Amino acid sequence: MTASVVVTGLGVAAPNGLGEQDFWNATLAGKSGIGPLTHFDASGYPARLAGEISDFTAEGQLPSRLMPQTDRVTRLSLVVADWALADAGVRPAELPEFSMGVSTASSAGGFAFSQQELKNLWSKGSQYVSAYQSFAWFYAVNTGQISIRNGMKGPSGVVVTDQAGGLDAVAQARRQIRKGTSLVVAGAVDALLCSWGWVGLHTSGRLSTAEEPTRAYLPFDDRAVGHVAGEGGALLIMESGDSARARGAEVYGEIAGYAATFDGREPGLRKAVELALADAGVTAADVDVVFADAAAEPELDRVEAEAIVEVFGPHGVPVTAPKTMTGRLYAGGAALDLATAFLALREDTIPPTVHTEPAERYGLDLVVSQPRAARLRTALVLARGHGGFNSAMVVRS
Repeated sequence: MTASVVVTGLGVAAPNGLGEQDFWNATLAGKSGIGPLTHFDASGYPARLAGEISDFTAEGQLPSRLMPQTDRVTRLSLVVADWALADAGVRPAELPEFSMGVSTASSAGGFAFSQQELKNLWSKGSQYVSAYQSFAWFYAVNTGQISIRNGMKGPSGVVVTDQAGGLDAVAQARRQIRKGTSLVVAGAVDALLCSWGWVGLHTSGRLSTAEEPTRAYLPFDDRAVGHVAGEGGALLIMESGDSARARGAEVYGEIAGYAATFDGREPGLRKAVELALADAGVTAADVDVVFADAAAEPELDRVEAEAIVEVFGPHGVPVTAPKTMTGRLYAGGAALDLATAFLALREDTIPPTVHTEPAERYGLDLVVSQPRAARLRTALVLARGHGGFNSAMVVRS
């Protein structure tokens, strides 16, 4: 029998809440973190709304030596990892260094840092470019810095599958734990709300250009006009069930099943769902809630709704998209949905999808406006990345 892999700690940074409890309270209250973009002057761009983290400061939480060598996304990741480890009651210095690993996902790396150094290059000259640019931009930099800070020398890596990445990184961590690694920090945090990153995000053609925050990101709604970009995500502390029990850890739940597919002639999301359910050893009837990818683009919403309905039946399972309060956080979004699913399982409460009026043609039982009390034991989290990535993960309490 395959060993169970469980989650013993959560760290969260989101536009509507810093820390697991603040985020959860805000999510249940329907508090949105979407508003006018303030990190830079976005007045000349088609999209001008974002899910920004406005009250985060790394100073005082990280050593001063790290400030000049890290991008905002890495500072967020390091602090979120600290929160997750503390939540799990783990002190890395007390564990064998080769027994711990790090598995993160990234969609962009350190974009703001790179933008500043490229500006220095072209406006001042190469001698003004920071030596830290050699790694601060890199997709794997968050994995590396978390590993160095905590002395984690076990199997580590990074996954780059756009917005599916948060689930894929956790799945990779599960594989490593099943191979014998004792503990893995896994998940994703993304932050690319700088003018260079903003130009890149516009190339997808999927950013909402609505100017009213309550009308900008409306998945499964006839008024859908695209998504709002955001920053943040979540990191999870993952261990084998035996290891967690041996140290008396509190457990949020189990990573029970996972699958990934790629779109071909037909969308692959339904297949990912079916394979993930099979991997978890459950049927559609066992799933109590689905956390949707929620693209808010009509064709993508149709594809996701059809996959859900084909597996669960019309209005066959509660569906929610709390990311309507944060925006889509790219690689960080699926990891945040995963953390939210564990909190929902703990509290027997489905968080709402805000501002959305679900179109009946989709056939979904979308939880809107208010949280819904329900007996929750098993949740399904869906994520899709630009270009055809599909991931599905089953978690249970």
